Amino acid sequence: MTKGIAIAGTIAVDEIKVIDQYPQKSELTTIKSVQKSIGGAVSNCSVGLAKIDESLVVEAIALLGDDERGHFLYDRLSKYKNIRLEHMKFTGETPFTDVIQDLSDKTRTFFTFKGNSTLFNEHSFELTKLNARILHVAYILLLDALDQQDSEYGTKMAKLLKKAQDLGIKTSIDIVSENNNRYENIVPPSLKYTNYCVINEYEAGKTAGIELRDKGGNLLASRIKQVLFKLKDFGVQDWVVIHTPEGSFGYDGSTLHSVPSLKLEKESIKGTVGAGDAYLSGLLYGAYKELSLLDSMKIATAAAASSLFEEDSTSGIKSFPELITLYNSYPKRDETFI
Repeated sequence: MTKGIAIAGTIAVDEIKVIDQYPQKSELTTIKSVQKSIGGAVSNCSVGLAKIDESLVVEAIALLGDDERGHFLYDRLSKYKNIRLEHMKFTGETPFTDVIQDLSDKTRTFFTFKGNSTLFNEHSFELTKLNARILHVAYILLLDALDQQDSEYGTKMAKLLKKAQDLGIKTSIDIVSENNNRYENIVPPSLKYTNYCVINEYEAGKTAGIELRDKGGNLLASRIKQVLFKLKDFGVQDWVVIHTPEGSFGYDGSTLHSVPSLKLEKESIKGTVGAGDAYLSGLLYGAYKELSLLDSMKIATAAAASSLFEEDSTSGIKSFPELITLYNSYPKRDETFI
């Protein structure tokens, strides 16, 4: 059997609640609609990859609760013939996230219940039984057991990634956007054993200790190069990629690349939930197909854009040929920001 891509770690049910505008503390706002969907990297990236290429073998690895949310996730993933669920285990309570979608500025705010994700560790699946060329594990800072210290490797996550690499599996990581100061201690040990580091500007800045937006929210593009270099110096072996709403930036150890986002009509954007996971799916697929970093970033940009056409994380994602057409047909943002 041809080897594919394995996605491990965080899974959840997303309850997407659409409001006109996010309220101040103690204020009331009306929920206009509620939609339940799959969420978390394991769900989003597995489905994203499955839709990009129906022939690709995708292994989903996570803990599910033996509850209504757990069975909802299992049933939804089962609908895709190329997603393998042999590594799923039922225990504890299924994580869920309340996603508050603000119609006024298209932003979203997350309230998450970790559930059994705190139990997910290096023993939750067997690396030797994977049929994968690439293993993506997400999210650092959200998987408590893997964030624990390890005397030899720094963290349990780093130890897991090292074991995967020793088996000839390329590794990929993502980080959760969290308002704390844990990044600089917990993330770097894993980067030493990472082939593909694909994160947003907030996570990259916090890890490197360099702010990438000013107080007004403007992207400090002049600092991107410094952050890419610093992340690479932590030990990332192949690609470092930082994705932002304005565009994405990548470094492969020899060449810097930048790809502006697609210009979409505001009326066509229904939601931004899962755009980062969609971007990651496109980039991992490019790596799997041995495309260049630049071409992979273009596919990832199109995947992220396609996800915006629907409220949930995965419904809008297109197939690989459709993503190429989408990228080529839409105008790009002004490249002067790069």
